Amino acid sequence: MDTGIKNKVAVVAASSKGLGFAIAHGLAEEGCRVVVSARTEADVRDAAARIAEATGSETEGVVADVSVAGDCERLIARAAERFGGLDILVTNTGGPPAGRFDTLTEEQWAGGFDSTLMNVVRLVRAAVPHMRAKGWGRIVNLTSISAKEPIEGLLLSNAYRAAIHGLAKTLSREFAADGILVNNVCPGLHATDRLRHLAEIRGAAAGISTDEAMVKLAEGIPLKRLGRPEELAAAAVFLCSEAASFITGQSIVVDGGASTALA
Repeated sequence: MDTGIKNKVAVVAASSKGLGFAIAHGLAEEGCRVVVSARTEADVRDAAARIAEATGSETEGVVADVSVAGDCERLIARAAERFGGLDILVTNTGGPPAGRFDTLTEEQWAGGFDSTLMNVVRLVRAAVPHMRAKGWGRIVNLTSISAKEPIEGLLLSNAYRAAIHGLAKTLSREFAADGILVNNVCPGLHATDRLRHLAEIRGAAAGISTDEAMVKLAEGIPLKRLGRPEELAAAAVFLCSEAASFITGQSIVVDGGASTALA
């Protein structure tokens, strides 16, 4: 299938590894010119080089911490400067700290607000003028199944990911006349460093090893395995494509059937 996005300019936040890297790689495979970002310069350079070598697409690496307002603006500005505009924005972040209500501090709530919710607001605010100038745009927010079905021990994610969905639904209507589509992709359990960190926490609480905790997580999925990052990326790339030109304001769950939520 021709996705129709060859030569489109895409920014993928927090994309030096994990699901963000898989999405950036997937967009590059479709011929997009891709800007990857992360907080560490070495990681950004390595990711951009690996994607360029594997796909032949033009890439740019930008050091940016999406919890910082100025970094969000600079990331979008650099993409527009390097490639002459912006067509696709994939928002992403590593996720706020795990914790329950009684254990989370005021500072963690504030930090989670900036890193999880406000980064989306700031990136979108910077990106939309470039998309409006072209009369075409795709915004895909990488969230979590916690936005559909709260996950025990991930209170900040449960609260702020759900807020992103409310924001996206509203923006999908506000931006429709500009030809800009806004959707969410909700990952379940995929084989990433982030999941291994969560497994380490759960394993320690249960008195089992991290590997044993990973196995238990996979056993709770109807497909009886963890997702591969490229499986999640396929859904995100589809939503960025011309094939998804009549889909906006939606949240696509990629979780191997784990969520029991109806909507």
